[in-house]
Formats: sequence, structure tokens, C-alpha cells
Amino acid sequence: METIRFDDIENLRSKISEEFGPWSKPIEVTQDKINQFAAVTGDYQWIHVDVERAKRESPFGGPVAHGFLTLSLLAAFEYQNDWRAIGFRSFANYRANKLQFISPVPAGAQIQAHSCIVAVEQRLQGTLITQETAVHVVGNEKPSLVYEGIMLYVK
Repeated sequence: METIRFDDIENLRSKISEEFGPWSKPIEVTQDKINQFAAVTGDYQWIHVDVERAKRESPFGGPVAHGFLTLSLLAAFEYQNDWRAIGFRSFANYRANKLQFISPVPAGAQIQAHSCIVAVEQRLQGTLITQETAVHVVGNEKPSLVYEGIMLYVK
């Protein structure tokens, strides 16, 4: 795996691409995960947690994950990129430019993600890397979620 110092702006910019990288390892979105997310957030909307009602009344034929649960799983994906940034003290979510919930994630589905680097910017505090990520139910061409986030890699 190639390593690039977080402050090597030229090499990081060479990773900017409109092409998404390889798929992450899949994650299963179980009904139990959905219920736990509901308990943490207080979002007990029936379309997520009432399995029988969702089977009867939901346009999706059963319960679906909360959009924000799907978003929160971005941190859990094991990406298969061929490079990684090194040498930074810490990193943090800096900003979100775009968030779209496009299609549902049914309870029990496997999801996977892939991403591409959109921009790299040097700042006094460190380096900003803008990354677009798409999350798909495994086998679905249409994404469930598209997110463009900016991470600050701190000196």
C-alpha cells in the first residue's frame, strides 16, 4: 500500500479522480442495528422499527434503515484503497458539502461503499481532503446515499 504524507499536497492531488475507488467490505444492516439506532436517537418511526406494520403498509415491503444510520456507518466501512495518508497528529470531520438519501436500505441488507478524492487544500492547521462517498445496497446500481465530506488532517 502506498503511503503519502498528509502535507504532501502534490502527491495527494494526484489522487483526485472522478472515478470511484474499489468497494469496501460489506456491512449488514440488521433489524437489531436499526432498533439500536432508534433507541439512541429517539427516532421510533414505524417504517424503521415496526416490522409487521412495515411489511403491511410500507412502500418498501418491510422496515428500512434510518438515513442517518446509513450515514453513520461510513466510519465502519473497511475501504480497500491502494494508498493512505500518514504523518498527521489527528483528523476530524470538518464540513459536509453534500448529503443525499437516494434509495432505501432494507433491514437485513448488505451495504458497501466506495469513494473518490474530489479536492485537496493546504491550510495553516493541516490539510483538507474532500471525498465523495457513495453507499449502495450490495448488487444495486443506484446508491442509497451520496455524501461529500471534508476531513481536516491536523499537523
